[in-house]
Amino acid sequence: MPVALVRGARLNVLQVDEPQHGHSTAPREDLIMVHGLAANLAFWYMPYAQAFAKRFRVTLFDLRGHGRSEATPDGYTPQELGQDLLGLMDELGIRRAHLVAHSFGGVVALNAACREPARVASLVLCDTHISAARRHSVPRDWSNRAHVQAVLDRHGLVLDTHDPYFGYRLLTEVAHLQIRHEPVGEDLLALVGPMLGRNGKRTAAQWVKLMDETAAGTQLMGDDGLDVQALHRLLFPILALYGDHSQARLTGGELLQVWPHGEFRRVRDAGHFFPVSRPADVMHECERFWRGDYVRRPVVRSGEEQRRHFRSDRVFKVDGAWHFSTRERGHIGPYDTPDEAHEALARYISDMAVTV
Repeated sequence: MPVALVRGARLNVLQVDEPQHGHSTAPREDLIMVHGLAANLAFWYMPYAQAFAKRFRVTLFDLRGHGRSEATPDGYTPQELGQDLLGLMDELGIRRAHLVAHSFGGVVALNAACREPARVASLVLCDTHISAARRHSVPRDWSNRAHVQAVLDRHGLVLDTHDPYFGYRLLTEVAHLQIRHEPVGEDLLALVGPMLGRNGKRTAAQWVKLMDETAAGTQLMGDDGLDVQALHRLLFPILALYGDHSQARLTGGELLQVWPHGEFRRVRDAGHFFPVSRPADVMHECERFWRGDYVRRPVVRSGEEQRRHFRSDRVFKVDGAWHFSTRERGHIGPYDTPDEAHEALARYISDMAVTV
């Protein structure tokens, strides 16, 4: 794979592009996809890169110290990793790009965006937890917290699920267990998802080495480098997806007030790693976002407050078929495609709605 030298580190890069069809000679728009902690560019490769390459030139890369990218002694603060992203764009000749990011990758993308907002065409955040949701003196609950805490307690891990960094600490604890060849319960493996799953011993070793032998352990868990005023100044199109059962969902409520122009979508009954467990849902939401569905004038029921809010994914997939949910009749379906379900939902609402 190609390597880009960025701010003193060799970053592993993969670009996926499809030949242009027809007679168009216009350059294609760029999409850069950013993975989270303890992951690598493979997180976004299947099925996303090939599918999105029909619309964009897609760039995937390993963050500094991850995957096949170089692990430097330092340079791991979110602000510095955001500079890595901008430096990579310079190195690849990308003037402006659409961004898709999961988890901590969203913190990296936002730091880059706050530094140079004109270089971001749009942003899709997938379950990103930032400091805007960490400034509460009283710990706030999230839907699956009690279950997760029970799993941690059962395995003797002294971690507090109210701690906004508990996910990072959990990665390190499970990685140490795997390196010592100690058994890791299925329920515990489920919490770390694809990062340190059953076949993740190589990733576990790399993560522990990164934590123990570089400044990443302290720099990654320091200040996000993000503040509400800087985030408020980001005016490009934003889609924020959050899993119902993820701690990161707490961030969504904060950002909803920061970005009134953004589209906020719940991913039904999903946890933190829904890009892996629910790729069809994520790709569908992205395609709707990029083709401009969410900027059209919304339809709401008569008498309801006419404002944007955190929306549920009312169209969803169950047992291979698509359905939509209503207040009056529960779930309606099945339909063969999500577009058919959305069209049926629009027809259902039209009888009781007004256009604003």
